[in-house]
Amino acid sequence: MMDDISVSRSGFVTRLRVGLVLVGIVAITLVLLPLQVLFIKLRLKFARSLPRLWHRAVCTMMGLRVRVHGVPSAQRPLMLASNHVSWSDILVLGSVLDVTFVAKSEVRDWPVFGALARLQRTIFVEREMKRKVGEQSDEIGNRMKAGEIVVLFPEGTTSDGNRLLDIKTSLFGAAASAVREDPQNPVHIQPVAIAYTGVHGMAMGRYHRPIAAWPGDITLLPHLMGVLREGALEVDVVFGDPVAYAADSNRKLVSREVESRLRTILIRALRGRL
Repeated sequence: MMDDISVSRSGFVTRLRVGLVLVGIVAITLVLLPLQVLFIKLRLKFARSLPRLWHRAVCTMMGLRVRVHGVPSAQRPLMLASNHVSWSDILVLGSVLDVTFVAKSEVRDWPVFGALARLQRTIFVEREMKRKVGEQSDEIGNRMKAGEIVVLFPEGTTSDGNRLLDIKTSLFGAAASAVREDPQNPVHIQPVAIAYTGVHGMAMGRYHRPIAAWPGDITLLPHLMGVLREGALEVDVVFGDPVAYAADSNRKLVSREVESRLRTILIRALRGRL
């Protein structure tokens, strides 16, 4: 009898906490959203930095503890090449830096998330439409030349969080596009590993990593609610050494080097050897 009461109370407290988190996220979104719309219309630089405030606040409310290792490169143009584990990667990286994300075109039409992505000036790409590849690469290249840090998830999809999938070399076409416009100024591609390593202060390990990982065959809302119910995930963000993409670079060779460096730092992070 007492056990049943304890379980009931525990469930109530969890639901209450999740409800308060959702209310908090809605509240800060309603406060910052009009400002972001204004900044975008007026083309103010704050349109780049305001989303970081939102991401940081949401990470705090959701219980995502982000630990940063290494430093972002100060060189420009700069592209960050990151492994992709979950929708929460956006929150994590967005809380660390003022960045522009590259996302598949379907995200634009997602309820709530699509609107937030548009307000963050996300670059949407249609990977199946080859005739648009050049145009999309040019947009990414132009953003980088304007000083924006562009985040690319070169795996092309999310993983189980325990490994790095093979990266797609075609996704680095934007770097080649930017270099063509300014051959004297190489694009710097910096590998960034995102490793979900802890839950409630304990090492996560392979068995519990599905709590954070969203491999894509799971519906978004149930996974989101699962993360909210846990309320205490630890994430390590590791910046590796950048690779220069110059006018005479071979795209496949550069992408393989980026992949090698990214795989190395991700494995170290997952093994707790940072």
